[in-house]
Amino acid sequence: MAETTDDRLRLLIERVERLEEEKKGISDDIRDAYAEGKAVGYDTKIMRQIVRLRKMNPDDRREMEIILETYKAALGIE
Repeated sequence: MAETTDDRLRLLIERVERLEEEKKGISDDIRDAYAEGKAVGYDTKIMRQIVRLRKMNPDDRREMEIILETYKAALGIE
């Protein structure tokens, strides 16, 4: 029983290690894509914001934009 548990734990740990390595590779690729965008003149902060907005549900995004506009109006911004 203990040997089976040890094997399972080892396999899980190895799987996590592989996934962490893949995650690092993907993070490097994402960083490179932003660097490429910056090199051709795009604003990387805006690029990141657009990526976040595109991930959002359209209804949630509209609600956020309405609230943002309300706050801006209350503060006299724009």
